[in-house]
Amino acid sequence: MLNRQYAEQIAREWNVKDDFSGHVGYVLEFEIQADFMKKYPVHNVGGEIHNELWIPAEELDDFNNHIVDKIRVVNKFTEDKQINP
Repeated sequence: MLNRQYAEQIAREWNVKDDFSGHVGYVLEFEIQADFMKKYPVHNVGGEIHNELWIPAEELDDFNNHIVDKIRVVNKFTEDKQINP
């Protein structure tokens, strides 16, 4: 997801209801080197805010190597509440 609003929607409406996710949804924030991101087109998968990058699984190691600084948890959702760390 390319914006926090969309990431929070997925965490709140999907992850919290999912057994596999443990009924918890985390919203993470990180930066990717801009030149690296240019090779991936933005895909809109619904409404105005629903923009994503589709990273092929075989390219995830390379993607991870282009993360700048740290990955931050910016929100957490559980079945009964929202927790802002």
